[in-house]
Formats: sequence, C-alpha cells, structure tokens
Amino acid sequence: MKKASGKRVITEDVVKYVAGLSRLSLGEKETVKFCGQLSDILGYIDQLQEVDTSETMPTIHALPSMKNVFREDEIKEGLPADEALKNAPSRNGKLFTVPRVV
Repeated sequence: MKKASGKRVITEDVVKYVAGLSRLSLGEKETVKFCGQLSDILGYIDQLQEVDTSETMPTIHALPSMKNVFREDEIKEGLPADEALKNAPSRNGKLFTVPRVV
C-alpha cells in the first residue's frame, strides 16, 4: 500500500498477494479494477476518520428505543448423541464425519 498525496492507494502487488491468499486467480483487468475500488474504499475510510465524534454518545442500536431482550440462562438437558446423529449422512461412532475441506 502506498500513500499518494495523503491518499492511501492499494498496489497491484497487494491485490495479487491477497488474491493468492484467497486462492483466487485474477486477470490483469480485474487486478487493476480492484486496485481502484479498494483505494476508493480506503479513501472513504480516511474521510470517516476526520469526522468529529467527540460529542457523540456511544450507541448499541441506531434507534434509542430499541433494546436487547435477554432471557434468563437456564440449565437444560442436551440432545442425546444418538438423537443428534440419527439423520447424519455419515458418522463414526458418536461423531459426525464430513468431507475433508483443505
């Protein structure tokens, strides 16, 4: 990432590096396109950093009338393993088996 005239700019090398980490293959046009888009996003974030929020109260919700409704924690009996596994397509004893991902 470079800083050009106070603006952060994503380089093609950074886009290619992140694409490689994500196992994505990008063409030259896509790489250039994403450089511009990501640089624009960082520029917008820089604009947000300049906003004075010192007088703004922290909020959880956008609407002050909203609040979380929590239930009391209750200890309950869990689902028996046989019941949980009865519809499993594949299992090994009391374990689900799934295809390897990596």
